[in-house]
Amino acid sequence: MQKGTIKRLVADRSFGFIQTEREEDLFFGRNQLQGVDYGSLREGQKVEFEVTRDPNGHLHAIRVRLAQPEGE
Repeated sequence: MQKGTIKRLVADRSFGFIQTEREEDLFFGRNQLQGVDYGSLREGQKVEFEVTRDPNGHLHAIRVRLAQPEGE
């Protein structure tokens, strides 16, 4: 799993962007969340995710979940 931070949420469209540790921005949709409700997400939260490539070659975050606090 990769790690990143919720950079931007577009609540009325139920998607957002994650900034990766490499400073890349990845799109994610509400249907890719695991164990967390979209409405409870906040910009700046740490998340873990996997990356996939869509048919057009764009990278997206999938299986997005809140990151465990350090040391757990």
